[in-house]
Amino acid sequence: MEAKSTTLNQRTPLIIAGIVLGLGLGGFVDGILLHQLLQWHHMLSNIRPLTSVANEDLNMVWDGLFHAFDWLLTVAGIILLWRAGGRDDVPWSSQTFIGSILIGAGLFDVVEGLIDHQILGIHHVKPGPNQLAWDLGFLAFGSVLAVIGSIMIKKDSIELGTGDR
Repeated sequence: MEAKSTTLNQRTPLIIAGIVLGLGLGGFVDGILLHQLLQWHHMLSNIRPLTSVANEDLNMVWDGLFHAFDWLLTVAGIILLWRAGGRDDVPWSSQTFIGSILIGAGLFDVVEGLIDHQILGIHHVKPGPNQLAWDLGFLAFGSVLAVIGSIMIKKDSIELGTGDR
């Protein structure tokens, strides 16, 4: 993707859209991969273990609410992207956009990991004897995603000559 305008160069709307979209997509990856495919945990599985049908039902409802929240974030990101696309002063850069998505996905992992795994303790990435290692690995993975995304945006700002906007 190339810049729409070489005179006015405001990347912030594209970056915000990418971050919000990354938050939603990061949540979907977590929910689909860890909750559904691998079935390592569910939203409340540390405080309501899947030892009864009632607890399974409760976890399923909370997983559904989690997916609904991810969906809202994804839709918000798409709306922001659409609005950014209507502006002539927003340059279209795949590197900036993908970097922004990585920042959003990484932020999702870090915030969700800190709140749900560490502070509230409602679930862990992979419960069991090494759950702290899995939780810390999840936080590290999210941090790496955010750093890579930031580097991509910074590198692109130098190439586009836009500074740190």
